[in-house]
Amino acid sequence: MNSPNERLGYWLGRSGLSRKELARRVIAKAIEWGQPHITPNATRIRRWLEGESPRQPVPDILAGVFSDHFGWRVTTYDLGLGDGASTDAALTYDPSFTATVEVVADLGRADVDRRTFLAAAPFAAVAGVGPSRDWLLNVLDQEPDPGPRVRLEDVGMVKNMFATFQRMDVLQGGGSGRLVLAEYMNWHVYPLLRRSHDEGVRRALCEAAAEQTYLLGWMAYDNGEHSVAQRYLIQSLRLAEESQNAPLGAHVLAGMADQATLLGNPTEGRRLAQAGRHGLARSESAACLADLWCLEARALALLGDKVAAAKAVVQSERAYERVNLAEEPDWAAFIDPAYLHGEHANTMRDLENPAAAEEHACRSIEHAETQNRARRGAMSQAALAVSHLQRKELDKAHAAGLRTLRLTGKVKSSRAVEAVQDLQRRMRPFGNDPLVADFNERVREAAVA
Repeated sequence: MNSPNERLGYWLGRSGLSRKELARRVIAKAIEWGQPHITPNATRIRRWLEGESPRQPVPDILAGVFSDHFGWRVTTYDLGLGDGASTDAALTYDPSFTATVEVVADLGRADVDRRTFLAAAPFAAVAGVGPSRDWLLNVLDQEPDPGPRVRLEDVGMVKNMFATFQRMDVLQGGGSGRLVLAEYMNWHVYPLLRRSHDEGVRRALCEAAAEQTYLLGWMAYDNGEHSVAQRYLIQSLRLAEESQNAPLGAHVLAGMADQATLLGNPTEGRRLAQAGRHGLARSESAACLADLWCLEARALALLGDKVAAAKAVVQSERAYERVNLAEEPDWAAFIDPAYLHGEHANTMRDLENPAAAEEHACRSIEHAETQNRARRGAMSQAALAVSHLQRKELDKAHAAGLRTLRLTGKVKSSRAVEAVQDLQRRMRPFGNDPLVADFNERVREAAVA
């Protein structure tokens, strides 16, 4: 026996339509869509409410009827009739702003509802090629905005929330609070994009929405949900283009570059970082530039280009010397010495330069401790531990490993957990040494890996 379709019942009740009127509108919409054979009556509507599943294209027609009635998009998923548009659309950089708004709204709903098809979707290794190309070409064609930046109350509220959630991510990890942020976006931010505004207001809203959508992607990335993260980042890039904020788009490309390199595609990571740097040709964000050079160095190290990687680290440091925090946007707040030295430590680790890796790791750790940033501290302690292992200093590596483990327990971050797991793998060549056994036992007790 079928269970009643409570979602369809909810939307029918909210519409105030009778079953007979809904049937009439479905028939009219079916004729409009070239489907004159679809002729439900009030009895058929009752059966759908009781749980009978109509065949395609009836679910899409019903969604169209309710969307027309309410004046905003109602999906087949909202009606309890399937997932509707696939979130594969979120891998597409759509030239239509209206389509982009609907895609990112669908993605947000799927994320909050934890639908299994989204979690199981694979990371698409080269999905960033088209979006980064389209963003770069469009940004280079844009003229600088001659007017003052629009400051509206609703935009200001969104930006204030961004600062709150960004701080939550930095201090507690991406797995903490992301679904709350997604709910906030679904109910308060994405609906704003559907309203009619003048051009200046629309750009300001797109900028705020792009920042928040990027943060959703970054938090998913830090929590190891890479298919979700990739979709958010691509849609954030599209919103950033709509806002005509080149540094913000370059920042999104930095996130995409970081993810590509982490997942074993440093060639793509380098290309995305380079696209971001080219996009800054007519704009200025020293912090963003420092990050892009930093991430390019990470990719080059994994590609085995030691000379180019070392040069990229120097370029990153030079760019950061020009940073004026008062002039940088809120999203650049995390691009600081704790972050940059931590990433440089990983670059030097991959270049098998343990002395330089130790120097950068210690600088990162010092700043992270001052800021109470457990995630960054954990990853930099792990880099320090590896630098000791590369010099056969197991006792020092063990001590740094225990500090990594302690800090990892304070945050919800798959990257920190992966750093612990990486240390375990790197300790295996030391065989049955008591320090190796002790570290593995501590990991089991902590239940973080």
